[in-house]
Amino acid sequence: MSDSPASIYNAYQGNSYLFGGNAPYVEEMYENYLANPGSVPDNWRSYFDALQHVPASDGSDSRDVAHQPVINAFAERAKQGGTRVVEASGADSELGRKRTAVQQLIAAYRNVGARWANLDPLQRAERPAIPELEPSFYGFADADLETVFNTSNTFFGRETMSLRDLLNALRETYCGTIGVEYMYMTDQAQKRWWQQKLEAARTNPKLSAEKKKHVLERLTAAEGLERFLHTKYVGQKRFSLEGGESFIVAMDELVNGSGAKGVQEIVIGMAHRGRLNVLVNTLGKAPKDLFAEFDHTAPEDLPSGDVKYHQGFSSDVTTPSGPMHLSLAFNPSHLEIVNPVVEGSVRARMDRRGDKRGASVLPVLVHGDAAFAGQGVIMETLALAETRGYYTGGTIHIVINNQIGFTTSDPRDSRSTLYCTDVVKMIEAPVLHVNGDDPEAVVLCMQLALEYRQEFNKDVVVDIICFRKLGHNEQDTPSLTQPLMYKKIAAHPGTRKLYADKLAAQGLGDTLGDDMVKAQRAAFDAGKNTVDPVLTDFKRKYAVDWSAFANKKWTDAAETALPLAEWKRLAEKITTVPEGFTVHPLVKKVLDDRAAMGRGDVNVDWGMGEHMAFASLVASGYPVRLSGEDCGRGTFTHRHSVLHDQNREKWDTGTYVPLQNVAENQAPFVVIDSILSEEAVLGFEYGYASNDPNTLVIWEAQFGDFANGAQVVIDQFIASGEVKWGRLNGLTLMLPHGYEGQGPEHSSARLERFMQLSADTNIQVVQPTTASQIFHLLRRQMVRNLRKPLVIMTPKSLLRNKDATSPVSEFIKGGFQTVIPDVKELKADKVKRIVACSGKVYYDLAKKREEKGADDVAIIRVEQLYPFPHKAFAAEVKKYPNAADIVWCQDEPQNQGAWFFVQHYIHENMLDGQKLGYSGRAASASPAVGYAHLHQEQQKALVDGAFGKLKGFVLTK
Repeated sequence: MSDSPASIYNAYQGNSYLFGGNAPYVEEMYENYLANPGSVPDNWRSYFDALQHVPASDGSDSRDVAHQPVINAFAERAKQGGTRVVEASGADSELGRKRTAVQQLIAAYRNVGARWANLDPLQRAERPAIPELEPSFYGFADADLETVFNTSNTFFGRETMSLRDLLNALRETYCGTIGVEYMYMTDQAQKRWWQQKLEAARTNPKLSAEKKKHVLERLTAAEGLERFLHTKYVGQKRFSLEGGESFIVAMDELVNGSGAKGVQEIVIGMAHRGRLNVLVNTLGKAPKDLFAEFDHTAPEDLPSGDVKYHQGFSSDVTTPSGPMHLSLAFNPSHLEIVNPVVEGSVRARMDRRGDKRGASVLPVLVHGDAAFAGQGVIMETLALAETRGYYTGGTIHIVINNQIGFTTSDPRDSRSTLYCTDVVKMIEAPVLHVNGDDPEAVVLCMQLALEYRQEFNKDVVVDIICFRKLGHNEQDTPSLTQPLMYKKIAAHPGTRKLYADKLAAQGLGDTLGDDMVKAQRAAFDAGKNTVDPVLTDFKRKYAVDWSAFANKKWTDAAETALPLAEWKRLAEKITTVPEGFTVHPLVKKVLDDRAAMGRGDVNVDWGMGEHMAFASLVASGYPVRLSGEDCGRGTFTHRHSVLHDQNREKWDTGTYVPLQNVAENQAPFVVIDSILSEEAVLGFEYGYASNDPNTLVIWEAQFGDFANGAQVVIDQFIASGEVKWGRLNGLTLMLPHGYEGQGPEHSSARLERFMQLSADTNIQVVQPTTASQIFHLLRRQMVRNLRKPLVIMTPKSLLRNKDATSPVSEFIKGGFQTVIPDVKELKADKVKRIVACSGKVYYDLAKKREEKGADDVAIIRVEQLYPFPHKAFAAEVKKYPNAADIVWCQDEPQNQGAWFFVQHYIHENMLDGQKLGYSGRAASASPAVGYAHLHQEQQKALVDGAFGKLKGFVLTK
């Protein structure tokens, strides 16, 4: 069999499910569809529905009609002698075939023309063989090139074109230095938008002479900074942008173009590659300030600080359409983890402005090619793009595609997809691949991307294919592993030089490029700005003032009690549903019980305490944002913040949120059932809280164990963001935690990890045990002007434990207790042992004490584990001067939980001569056992041990 394009096409026809032996079956089904669309299977109906949007071969929009009735009618007329059937001539049949082939050729270039685009500045690979892009694949010969065909379904500006002209137009549009992927999009309007934009201009940028000079100036600034740093600070890491200077041109176009389209803020997230260049050449950071960081003369006023290429920055710059606020997010070394943080920050800014579509705030994420293909947080963040709780109006993604990841450049190793951007096809985002050596094409791509985003509020990707002139960092020798690539790079004159020569050839000045290089060098020598002007005294309407939260102490008091009248008013509001709204019988019982709690008829449980905290905050003007998997109902069916009408008739109606209806001018209450993601969702909420100190932002894990899927966010943002970058953040984490026999993955929120991360008063780690405690704790997080991340070990069984309920009196007076004294009246001088604990185990210990009648044992609950409440704990210890020892009792294994971290705190507050012991599970590689009987045995042993003889490690003061 021949391998010619035509024979391949014929083979394809014979093997496709639309051709060959299946053709009669498909034809019959299509006939049925045209008569009655509902008569065919759903998958075929979807396929046939799509066919109705494909233009006819004559370019018209006429709808197809069933063939069989027409055939039958003509057959009947033939029987009656009224019609003479004439077969079509061979010439007509061939012409029809060619017309169809032309449409297939157009579709092929739209679909895979990017594969032939001239994208690689290094020209390392030959153009792939793609038969579908060859006219011969469809049976065309050279003699057909002058044949004129209908091209009315294209946007080349002509109703008809010769095959030769059509082919040239298609190749110019789809196979130049820009290759665009968009045909996988299902929205026909968006698809036609791209066809119109690309084909009408033949994807050919048209820049004025002044614009071209400006592009060269930006290239010169980008290259000039890198070369200045390379010669002045030899060997120092900076993650150079050399080889990808067109990225600065892209950012310049984006900033100026966004202003013209109504954008007032741009939030940028990016890793290290080119970051210093963006700081200086896009955001306008003074070069002298950057140089001071290299010289180690910059202020060092943070507890730890961070390297220069992780630093964030914000500025206000002028654009032709007015001031633009630019913000570059602080970023740790974990490449793409900043993405959801940026999205959360953007959503907070949108909410503050009342901007539902993201018209005035734009998220921009800059990626490396290897990370974009390899990091899972990319997929998780993309999955948030169209959801209600995390929507940001479309993100512009820019890939600095230097075709290498550290030392990996072989496509057989670097990814399993054709392009590094293929992951975005999951949300049908269009991709513009562009050759970085064509800066004018880069400008056009940014113009198209911005216009598309503002028109459709969808994500879009610009993939700038370039190269990395130096190693991963400036101390590497890349030719060790990429000798061929770096031979080509060594021979490459640089994008700036190529473009300067191009403009000289166009008559724009033989010395233009050299003159700009000298001017830039003089500016850098003087430490002057290259972005002019940067606005220094501009006052933004929607800026956030964090000064009220600076230099506060965790011991600062907060008034969290609620007046009784307000308690009752709010309780009635959150337990009332609209007339005609039918709640589930089980939910009705919950509401009735809560109404009784509000009246003071019965004690308040955890769900009601939490609800009242939320209600009182939104009524006082503090917005509440609660997100996580199943958090509307609550994993353990305790919350019910979203009520569902059992008689609703439509899937997207019939919900009621009482907390959104507690006062006339209340603050928003937002509850979001998130996608099944931890890393991206927690990163998003951190970003939201980092830009809104006045909203109680909560992320709730389905089970506390699941937080380990977001450990990067916890380690590199939540725990260390303040000491590294000076960034305050009041994010709250609710992590269900408790040893109740549910196995290794549903018991522990890994309390020990948070304790290990605790230092420099960076976070608050709390394990409340009563309904009133969670009420005061949540209110304290907002009422007190301290913005530190709050990590709450929330309960499971205690949600319904009557012993964990609280009377109304505890809500209308008092506040959060960092240490809860023994609630039993004991004779202090008779107490011989103090048992200190935290969490659910308290109730097991209290029950055991009653069983044993051990009135010589006091039980103290440490509700706040960090910052450790030394003063309150010491006061409790001093109450019992005859206590010979203190036992720390915990559910968790000895190498987990709080034990290793609180023992020295406790030791500090012990009386001379006292002994400190431990009662809990033995050290274990697993957080908990999976066997129910073994769990019960361990639980009994640790509770008994708290009252028994000290064993194992004993520390004496």
